[in-house]
Amino acid sequence: MLYAIIGEDRPGTLDQRLASRPAHLERLQALQAEGRLILAGPCPAIDSPDPGPAGFTGSLIVAEFASLEAARAWADADPYVAAGVYAGVTIKPFKKVLPA
Repeated sequence: MLYAIIGEDRPGTLDQRLASRPAHLERLQALQAEGRLILAGPCPAIDSPDPGPAGFTGSLIVAEFASLEAARAWADADPYVAAGVYAGVTIKPFKKVLPA
């Protein structure tokens, strides 16, 4: 089943986010290589694809996992969690409708 993983950034953690980004992307690339990643990306803090020092407010990942518990375990091991970037992470089952 698909799950939406929504990470909410803690204010003032852009430096930690940037330092942890390579390890974060490596895990996402592994999901992609397994054919389980639907989409992933950050939410800029301002209306710009490159927010510069304004940073980000969080991230959205939609990926396939065997269960909600498996999605939670994967999210809990994210480098952004370990670095203190995320203030919280919400995981919800997700039903993709479009594009078909």
